[in-house]
Amino acid sequence: MAGGGTLSVALPGWTPAVAAERPAWFCVRAQPRREHVAAGHLRLLREVEVFFPRIRFRRPTVRGGVWVTEALFPGYLFARFDWGRHLRWVQASPGVVCVVHFGQRWPTIPAAVVEELRRRLGEEEVKILGERLRPGDRARVMGGVLQGLEGVVDRVVPARRRVQVLLEFLGRQVSVEIPEEQVSPCSDLRLRLNVAL
Repeated sequence: MAGGGTLSVALPGWTPAVAAERPAWFCVRAQPRREHVAAGHLRLLREVEVFFPRIRFRRPTVRGGVWVTEALFPGYLFARFDWGRHLRWVQASPGVVCVVHFGQRWPTIPAAVVEELRRRLGEEEVKILGERLRPGDRARVMGGVLQGLEGVVDRVVPARRRVQVLLEFLGRQVSVEIPEEQVSPCSDLRLRLNVAL
C-alpha cells in the first residue's frame, strides 16, 4: 500500500490479514486537550515517529490578548509505526484513547499528506496565525461596554491596533472602533489554513 489505504486485520491475533507498508502513518485519537501529553509519550517509544501539528494565535480575553497554542486537529495526532509490532504500545501510551479504526479496518494516512502538512507548518510543527481578523469576518466583542455583541468587521487598522466593527445596536447598524485585543473571530481560525486531507 504505497500511498496509504486500509489495513484489514483478523482479530484476536492482532496480525494484519493484508500486508501493509511498514511502518505506516496512522491517525491517533488523544484524550481531550491532552494531545501534547500523548505526543510526548509516543515520542519516547523507539521506532515510533510522531507528527503533532499545532496552531498558535492570540486569543482575546477580558484581560487582553493571550497567545495560545492548540492542536490543528483537536483530539488527533499522527504516528508512524509498524502496526503489527507497536500497536499495543501506542494504544497503551498515556494520553492516547486509541488508534483510529473502523471495526477491523485500520486506515493509514498517505506519507505524502503528512509531508505536505510538515512542509506547510515547518520544522516546529506550529503555524503562527498572525492576522486574526479581516474585513467581512463575523466577530464577537470580548471586552468593554459592548462585550457579548456580535457584528461584521468593516476595517482593520493595524497601525492603531484597532478594528472597526458594524454592530446591530438599538435597531440599527452602528460602526464602532474597538481595540483588537477585545475582538474575537466567531469562526475557527483553523478554517483559514485550507488544510485538506
